[in-house]
Amino acid sequence: MFLRVSKTLCVAAIALFVTLVAFGNISDYATNLPFVQHVLLMDSIFPNSTIHYRAITSPVIQHAGYIVIIALETLTALLCWAGVLQLLRHINSPAQKFNRNKKLAVIGLTLGFLTWHVGFISIGGEWFGMWMSETWNGIPSAFRFLATILLVLIYLAQKDDELTD
Repeated sequence: MFLRVSKTLCVAAIALFVTLVAFGNISDYATNLPFVQHVLLMDSIFPNSTIHYRAITSPVIQHAGYIVIIALETLTALLCWAGVLQLLRHINSPAQKFNRNKKLAVIGLTLGFLTWHVGFISIGGEWFGMWMSETWNGIPSAFRFLATILLVLIYLAQKDDELTD
């Protein structure tokens, strides 16, 4: 039982974190918008870099990109919270049923991993050269987020045995 509670609490911790991130981006939209804009503008990467042609200067597309990020964060949070509820509903169930009901949490955690790995590390970091920016480099933060999410995903995915007295 302890491991089931532990796994449920770990998913809840990720759900809380991602909820706070999404809420912050929604309620204080203008604070993080410049981050997205500068990454897409590529205005702080090495001046002699030959990848400046990839820059996106359209404010409409910049806002759309930020809205997609917020939507992915929100969906991740909702899926993780739904997964927590499923885990709690089946915390005393037979192992097979508890393991089957990890699905929403696994989907939420996977979406979170993909959001920060694909969105921030791959697209932001590599395509838009965010790693070259001393000011607008979110790769270290993104890595911390995705590593934490991935560790919880791996932990949750471990099969649970039948409960014993």
